[in-house]
Amino acid sequence: MATVVITMRIMPESVDIDLAKVEEKANSLISEFGGNAGKSEQNPIAFGLKALDIYFTLPEEKGSTDDLEKSVSELEGVQSAEVTDVRRAVG
Repeated sequence: MATVVITMRIMPESVDIDLAKVEEKANSLISEFGGNAGKSEQNPIAFGLKALDIYFTLPEEKGSTDDLEKSVSELEGVQSAEVTDVRRAVG
């Protein structure tokens, strides 16, 4: 089977949340799930609020990421976590 590249958008509860700590914990959960965390970006949303986008790879046979999304959304300071893009890796 192939490897997929996944983008997960994590929305913090407020502008006061330390996204670096959230990123560290989310990357740990991604690794436990069987993924390999890659780069991440903080993207402005509105009024100082920034979303954290994490890009990672995962074996396609792993299937659904619903359990991972649920685990990440339960982290302290996280309002929601949603997979926004899934693509097959080429090469």
